[in-house]
Amino acid sequence: MVTLKSPREIEQMQESGAILAGIHKQLRAFIKPGITTNQIDQFVQEKIEAAGAVAAQIGFEGYKYATCTSVNDEICHGFPSDYRLKAGDIVNVDFCVDYHGAISDSCWTYAVGEISDKHKELMEVTYEALMLGIQQAQVGNRVGDIGHAIQSYAEGKGYGVIRDFLAHGIGPSIHEDPIFPHVGIAGKGARLKEGMTITIEPMIATGTWEMQMDLNNWTARTIDGGYCAQYEHSIAITKDGPVIMTLQD
Repeated sequence: MVTLKSPREIEQMQESGAILAGIHKQLRAFIKPGITTNQIDQFVQEKIEAAGAVAAQIGFEGYKYATCTSVNDEICHGFPSDYRLKAGDIVNVDFCVDYHGAISDSCWTYAVGEISDKHKELMEVTYEALMLGIQQAQVGNRVGDIGHAIQSYAEGKGYGVIRDFLAHGIGPSIHEDPIFPHVGIAGKGARLKEGMTITIEPMIATGTWEMQMDLNNWTARTIDGGYCAQYEHSIAITKDGPVIMTLQD
């Protein structure tokens, strides 16, 4: 069931989102060759707790970490580990913040040291696809308009849009209705209404969109070994257009 949020609830989610966005901004300088993904996870958890908030992913469906840290061909839900990042890697850092019951969710892709032009372009295309999807998050539009904008742009650039992991509503819970893919047909799907709060989080790969699961039953990776980038914002649907609640700048 879709829940519509009041202006006050959206304001509370923006406060949560500001904490989350501030931590992502700090990660820009923190992530460098030689650190482990466990160190990223510890850094994020400490910053969340210092802000008086809670790392909402810990305990979610049995998940043990504050973040998902997905490296190179890992699409999402990568477990923090002793893996030491090296120049040329890309790492997606995804986490949720619960601030007095208001939840925000955002993922960002970081280049580790100097990366190839191919992977710089992957990151640029993925970010642009996210922003094009957000432009479609208008009262009266449908979720298919968001998916269509993302799919047509990314596939037009020769990239694969992951089908198996979905955008979703967010609010008092991490996952709420509506739940929808990052591909779609314009004019189809659930209609967007004022007061809805959703995530848009395209995962885009250099090769095929097809994936496989690791033995941990959490981490997904591309079936062809292609690198995958992901950017995600939490969005409020308002009569004045989409409001990005996890905006970094």
